[in-house]
Amino acid sequence: MENEKPPAGIFDYIEPDGIISAVEISYGINLDGTWSAFPSYVNRVYGLRDEDGNRYVVKLYRPGRWSVSAIEEEHGFLLECAAEEVPVVAPLSGVDGRTLHFLECPAISGSYPFALFPLRSGRLFETDRDEDYLRIGSLIGRLHRISRQGKAHVRQEWLPSLSKNHLEMLLEQNLVSSSLRRHFEGLCLHCIETIEPLFSHQPLLRLHGDCHRGNILERPGEGLMLIDFDDMSNGPAVQDLWLLLPDRIGACEYQFSLLQEGYGQFSALSPGSALLIEPLRFMRMLHYLAWTAHQQCDHDFSLRHPQWGSEAFWIRELADFEEQFDYIRKILDSSYTG
Repeated sequence: MENEKPPAGIFDYIEPDGIISAVEISYGINLDGTWSAFPSYVNRVYGLRDEDGNRYVVKLYRPGRWSVSAIEEEHGFLLECAAEEVPVVAPLSGVDGRTLHFLECPAISGSYPFALFPLRSGRLFETDRDEDYLRIGSLIGRLHRISRQGKAHVRQEWLPSLSKNHLEMLLEQNLVSSSLRRHFEGLCLHCIETIEPLFSHQPLLRLHGDCHRGNILERPGEGLMLIDFDDMSNGPAVQDLWLLLPDRIGACEYQFSLLQEGYGQFSALSPGSALLIEPLRFMRMLHYLAWTAHQQCDHDFSLRHPQWGSEAFWIRELADFEEQFDYIRKILDSSYTG
């Protein structure tokens, strides 16, 4: 019907007063009512200020995306890094000593997990010079030095098996256009089978998981800072490096060598890491496709992506996956033939 109310998004029930009250109770602070929304596609993030002028960020996690244990692993990793002076923004502990709290919401028959962080500002990191690649490589090396001291037990692993799970979900829910389903399935399975051996002897460690320039701040007088560990995972170390490259590996081997040089000040990449980059790109494409599938019924998502799931959408997706698989085969053929 023309005047029918659109379905509510999962975060449409949030009220500023409710969050402010929950933060004050959970953390024992008095807020002055300042409220500002920060850009965040997955979660909801708001700026707050207490009566002493201290500024905070409260992060409401999307319900159902991560388990409580998974979020606690993210927080634990951040606290480990902060204790070793790796520049990250660690969550604050509440009056109960915990970093994760919950805002009950009857409208969703559940609650919003939330955490409070000190506000840290800066400008987005730019990789304009060789020095920039060395610096960020060094920072990721420092991060991974801490990563190797433990493991995330409930976080996903960046392995081809994860891509199989994503593909199965898309097929089981009949999301792929029927006219393209067989072609898409065959292509993805062929690619996954091709890249699986590359991962068989790669050590896994805790990762930032979404380490691109948008999640790195340049803080004048302090240096670089890593933010937004929401996609923390386990996987090969190069997963935290390749998103910083300006192009496919064949077009930016020099930049990758600079990242490796900086990284090598604190950690070492395992042999064969460069060969994982384009397979990881394919896996990220499938990961993103599966993730957007989970959001397709969300009102906000449908407004931003009205053509998601259409025949034209899947034609474009199939073409992109074919192009990436072709590139992977060229990279592998050239490496095996010398």
